[in-house]
Amino acid sequence: MRAARSAAGAAPGGGTGLPRPRRNAAAPGPGEVPAAAEPGRGSARPRHEATVREPATGAPAAGTPGLGGPTETPRPRGEDTAPAGDGDGQGNGDAGTSASTSTSTSAGGGAGRHGGGTGIPAGGAAEATAARREGDRLRFVGAATRRIARGIDLDEIVLGLCRATVPTFSDAILVYLRDPLPVGDERPVGPVVLRLRRTDRLRPIDDLTDMSTTIGAGMDLAGAAGATGGLDFSQLPLVGPQGDLPAAELCEIRPGGALAEVLRGVRPVFGSSAAAKAALPELLGVDHPLPRGNRAVLAPLRGRRRVIGAAVFLRSPERPAFEQNDLLVAAQLATHTALGIDKAVLYGREAYIADELQRTMLPDSLPQPTGVRLASRYLPAAETARVGGDWYDAIPLPGSRVALVVGDVMGHSMTSAAIMGQLRTTAQTLAQLDLPPAEVLHHLDEQAQRLGSDRMATCLYAVYDPVAHRITIANAGHPPPVLLHLGGRAEVLRVPPGAPIGVGGVDFEAVELDAPAGATLLLYTDGLVESRLRDVWTGIEQLRERLATTAQLTGLDHPPPLEALCDDVLDMLGPGDRDDDIALLAARFEGIAPSDVAYWFLDPEETAPGRARRFARRALTRWGLEELSDSLELLVSEVVTNAVRYAERPVTLRLLRTDVLRCEVGDDSPQLPRQRRARDTDEGGRGLFLVNRMARRWGATRLSSGKVVWFELPLPGSNERR
Repeated sequence: MRAARSAAGAAPGGGTGLPRPRRNAAAPGPGEVPAAAEPGRGSARPRHEATVREPATGAPAAGTPGLGGPTETPRPRGEDTAPAGDGDGQGNGDAGTSASTSTSTSAGGGAGRHGGGTGIPAGGAAEATAARREGDRLRFVGAATRRIARGIDLDEIVLGLCRATVPTFSDAILVYLRDPLPVGDERPVGPVVLRLRRTDRLRPIDDLTDMSTTIGAGMDLAGAAGATGGLDFSQLPLVGPQGDLPAAELCEIRPGGALAEVLRGVRPVFGSSAAAKAALPELLGVDHPLPRGNRAVLAPLRGRRRVIGAAVFLRSPERPAFEQNDLLVAAQLATHTALGIDKAVLYGREAYIADELQRTMLPDSLPQPTGVRLASRYLPAAETARVGGDWYDAIPLPGSRVALVVGDVMGHSMTSAAIMGQLRTTAQTLAQLDLPPAEVLHHLDEQAQRLGSDRMATCLYAVYDPVAHRITIANAGHPPPVLLHLGGRAEVLRVPPGAPIGVGGVDFEAVELDAPAGATLLLYTDGLVESRLRDVWTGIEQLRERLATTAQLTGLDHPPPLEALCDDVLDMLGPGDRDDDIALLAARFEGIAPSDVAYWFLDPEETAPGRARRFARRALTRWGLEELSDSLELLVSEVVTNAVRYAERPVTLRLLRTDVLRCEVGDDSPQLPRQRRARDTDEGGRGLFLVNRMARRWGATRLSSGKVVWFELPLPGSNERR
């Protein structure tokens, strides 16, 4: 190194930054070649000395920030290199690519070989330059791939490719993707179509006729004119008057065509190659201008199994053309982009399926059973994680009761959504059997264990009876509900916590509480009250205070509107409080007054239908509904007759007057009645046919102790039709 520095110091104009001995510039030393006068200077320098050219407008200098590599410190003149020409006489470089710098030497060797320049042998200077250029290229590729990899969805990945390559690698880029994009092993059933997904460019051209603003310094104006004096658009940056690339929006790939062959080859090709010359017009359109020389690169985007698109990199005549090593850079960028798009499509499909699976398994609308009003909300944890295991449900039960269910399966995935759906279906089936809440949780626990050893969930199951104004609650590791009384007092109900579903070997306890008319019960999942910034009990206390504050706004005698109450509860969530998805179910207890209920027991005897008709007639007279006597007596007689035929214990008859007249007949036989068409010679079999024709609605529900057959009749003046 010391010998090299001494030789460099003896060379005029080949400075290393160290002081040089004064000598006559006109007298060359031993082995030196007389230096020619340097343009713009009075001194001379060796003929083969490496020089540095200022980059043209729009072409960033080497090592500047934003090009993928660290900022380089200024180098001594003897270590600088000159950008290589591109064949068109353009010598302006672009940092971060292989065209950023190059060594300008003569056929006879470097400046050091003749004793000029730095004194470093030409081979060493070339190797140092090549190593630096290779380092610049690797830094650019590393930074570009990191930017592409940051994207999580399709648009972010394509945007990352465009931002990483323009203007560092190219002046413009066009990204085409298959429409629709294949997912996984899907095979296209129709013609392959590419759609222009995104374009990006260095700068727009407002006026293509304004040569002074569109043609860079050093560009021959005469060379940009055709034979007729017109403008040669192939020499201009490929952007339109509004800043958009005038490329085709859609391109159908013809089997066996030039574009199909290039895409099948996978490797990027120069736009000047024979294959690309035929493929680019097919992709971009026949009217799209193409640059001369190697200023276009067509890079297929191949995913894991097939080509999913193509990227076109374009450079303007103001900067050097692409080199052979740039094809390797384009191949790496295309590979990383295609694999990222493949993963984004798979992730998007999985998220879509999971989201649809969960929302399909959640109720589209809540029922409106007698004596209670319901409202619900569901919020995903985030847009990027729209699926979870939270669910809610409201299940009408015999006797105008309703089961209220809310649960939370561990995890945020399609598996969690599938388990949630299975547990919800199981809960609905168990509820229709009219099992006690503790028994329902016990069977859900067994079902979760059958699904897998790690299938765990929390659940709260409650049954509200509007006639008795009571509610029975069983809990399996779920946050306790909050009851908002009519006077504005909010309390957290004390229910046994229980173990989560799926633990196995535990007993669940149920507690029966008063459910006064006008009170509101709020069931929720832990995402509403727990986050990284607060524990669950702090969140529950904040929820209780929020409910009490909201109730005071509407007055002590008027409960807050149910839908507005749900929205106000969700508004309590602040920044950083959304770590989990949220399921919310609110029930406003209205109840059924004792004066609107009539209840009888009938022995399973032949006289039971007649007694049932008399009891029904008296109840209608007391309620002022004599208009319904004929219809009700006929239907009660048919249903009670069918119950007495199979019952061994007393039959129950109950009438409920709400917005409709509901009749319920229960017996101890588990066999459900089925409507069938009776033959002309049959003496029976027409009872349910009459019920189906005359009743507003009817149904049969199996219970643990038998069954209940019910029907509803519209009240006079309700203007309801079947």
